[in-house]
Amino acid sequence: MKIAYVASEAVPFVKTGGLADVAGALPKALAELGNEVKLFIPKYYSIDESLYELSYCWDIGEMPIRVAGSVNIVHVLKGFLPNSNVAVYFIDCPKYYHRELLYTNDDDEDERFILFSKAVIETLQRLKWAPDVVSCNDWQTGLIPLYLKDNYSWDKLFDRTATTMTIHNVGYQGRFSSRTVDKAEIRRDLFYPNSPIETWGDISFLKAGLSYAEVINTVSETYAREILGSQYGAGMEGILNYRKNDLYGIINGIDYTIWNPEVDKHIPFHYSFNGLSGKIKNKKYLLENLHLPFNEETPVIGMISRLVAQKGFDIFALAAPQLLTLDAQWVIVGGGEPEYENMFRELTRLYPHKIANYIGFNNVLPHLIEAGADMFLMPSHYEPCGLNQIYSLKYGTVPIVRNTGGLADTVQDWPAYKAKGEETGNGFSFNKPDPFELISTIQKAINAFHNKKIWAKIQYNGMIKDFSWNSSAKKYMRLYELALMKRIRNN
Repeated sequence: MKIAYVASEAVPFVKTGGLADVAGALPKALAELGNEVKLFIPKYYSIDESLYELSYCWDIGEMPIRVAGSVNIVHVLKGFLPNSNVAVYFIDCPKYYHRELLYTNDDDEDERFILFSKAVIETLQRLKWAPDVVSCNDWQTGLIPLYLKDNYSWDKLFDRTATTMTIHNVGYQGRFSSRTVDKAEIRRDLFYPNSPIETWGDISFLKAGLSYAEVINTVSETYAREILGSQYGAGMEGILNYRKNDLYGIINGIDYTIWNPEVDKHIPFHYSFNGLSGKIKNKKYLLENLHLPFNEETPVIGMISRLVAQKGFDIFALAAPQLLTLDAQWVIVGGGEPEYENMFRELTRLYPHKIANYIGFNNVLPHLIEAGADMFLMPSHYEPCGLNQIYSLKYGTVPIVRNTGGLADTVQDWPAYKAKGEETGNGFSFNKPDPFELISTIQKAINAFHNKKIWAKIQYNGMIKDFSWNSSAKKYMRLYELALMKRIRNN
């Protein structure tokens, strides 16, 4: 199968969140299943052309792309995903992508991804490469299914090309004023109240993708159910319920060549479930480097996250006075809303022997935390998939999570039992997003930590789980086959 995978970010080139991890790993896994896969992302200013040996696509040359009535000259650079044969095409337009941030609040944010969507399609035209499926991700690519069915429907190259729309977070919808309809050269008769592209008087790029893609999926089965209701649907529950027969959930995989305590190049001591002595050494190394006292019997709780309310930091803030009285140490890495950044700075000042923080992006420290912490906390209000709890399972770092989305699909509350009475729980979870449940669940985990036999069993149950991309990639293949069959049937 020929698959064009389109995303606004991808590891190792550029990353703000979990989408980049998926876009850097899933195309490789799909290629390993025998597919021809090409990845398309914008060429942001921060991407180092020499580091990734990018080359100018002379066979494509200059592409004039019209946005908001103006013609922009676009070039394409080509590279490869490391350790793969997946070609990566970088859409290069300095006017739109040479900025400090990947995503902005600038007045032309809509134009940036109108151009990206058109440029991806016109790159395919110039390559004379007809994908069986264009796999779109989040609102930044939401116009592609619409464009292929309308603006570019004249091109027979795409007659048998299906599209899929993957929702990584339904809260981000690419909403812009009605003026964007003209900027994007979308037919005005497609924009009216409750139309396939309209929401509350605005155009939504995400809704366009949800309306025009053959098949929709999100990144966990539980989240696929949750977003059908108003609590988690973020205003998209109407179109999602209309398309619910085409909506699927596929849990994200992880790249075990990167996130694996047996081979992780960022940690000083490797280990596996057959021998956890390296984990204790990593714990000591982590605490020494963060200037916290080391005590093997004091559990370390790690958090790596965007510091925003959605991730449950409002709950944490209310619980913090009691949490800091527990017999545990805390290590936090992340950045986000000033309120929560300042909260952790102040807590670190007040409890210098119990908590350490790193406010900002750091590529190495998350690996050290996964390897050195005993527990990992994710108290999210909602979590489409979540990756850190899956990393934590592999590292024997027991996750403590709220029972929602992908967290519910990957973490089984201890103790859970199979038919023969075997204990299968691999973490701890709570239901209500309130401080009392958070505190009591963390206390429950700390109590279990001090029973070494139980703790070893919980760690083992998590470490033997297989969340590799191989399994998830096969599910995506079935998704793509469904999309292709639907496209052929409706053609």
